[in-house]
Amino acid sequence: MSATTGAVAGALPRAARAALPRLPWGRLAAGPAWLLLAAVTLALHEDGDFAYTREFGLAAAGLGLVLAASLGFAGRLGRPGERLRHGAPWLAVAGLGLTAWEVVTAKLALLPMPFFPPPQAILEVFLEDYARLGTSTLASLLLLAGGYLIGALAGFGLGVAIGWSRAVGYWAHPVLRFVGPLPATAWLPLAFFVFPSSWSASTFLVALATGFPVTVLTWSGVAGVNKAYFDVARTLGASPAFLVLRVAIPAALPHVFVGLFMGLGASFAVLVVAEMLGVKAGLGWYLQWAQGWAAYANMYAALIVMALMCSGLITLLFRLRDRVLSWQKGLVQW
Repeated sequence: MSATTGAVAGALPRAARAALPRLPWGRLAAGPAWLLLAAVTLALHEDGDFAYTREFGLAAAGLGLVLAASLGFAGRLGRPGERLRHGAPWLAVAGLGLTAWEVVTAKLALLPMPFFPPPQAILEVFLEDYARLGTSTLASLLLLAGGYLIGALAGFGLGVAIGWSRAVGYWAHPVLRFVGPLPATAWLPLAFFVFPSSWSASTFLVALATGFPVTVLTWSGVAGVNKAYFDVARTLGASPAFLVLRVAIPAALPHVFVGLFMGLGASFAVLVVAEMLGVKAGLGWYLQWAQGWAAYANMYAALIVMALMCSGLITLLFRLRDRVLSWQKGLVQW
């Protein structure tokens, strides 16, 4: 191993470095797996079966050739090459999985249509219905951003107040224990009755789903701060505001980020349900529309977008955590 490759490998997580030499088959099979997918798609294709079958097969062939060529000298590509080698087994499994999917749907029709469309049918959705799908994705992002920010800020403030003040904790704790564990979706009928619009009702439900875990984890973090920190700060003349802002909150930030992660997952689940019942746009609305028209390829495309969106948002939140809590970077993996 060259010095450059060794340095790059040292920058990867320990689990990734350990997996590299144990999976040599992945580097050999990734390219052929996608070439096999291309051969099955193109060789067994009958004109007129599904749109974009030829394009899907050519794209798979191109990716297979790129993988076969690049994995051969991945060690010379530095950090991108090491990441490519690390992900090669998954790329191989993905190619083989798509091949099996193509065979049992488009070729042998072992799974009933339209419930199980082939891969090229989902590609058709992204290529032809991108405007409606993109508009729905943007609407979901805006609704999620508003509700999540409101819930996170309210939960953070309430959690700090409960953890710091015994008086606030005395009155807020019983209410939190009584109302908090209820699923946010249980408030759907009341929310759509009380709020003037479905958008504001959905925002409230997302904020409610976010606020409970953020409140509990923030409260736990503030209440669990080592009392010696406060004693030292008071000895040096710290004011109560300094104790809260510069001692309690920084020490509780690891718990706060755990609450933010939990709140993001809960808010995303509530978002989809709220959009199915109330709003006029969004991925939840798109799912319901696709189901109503038996457009299951559109439904699967929306599910893929949801998975990418949720995973991307969690990744951004982890990047923020690693920047804010640089002394804990790498302690929690995603």
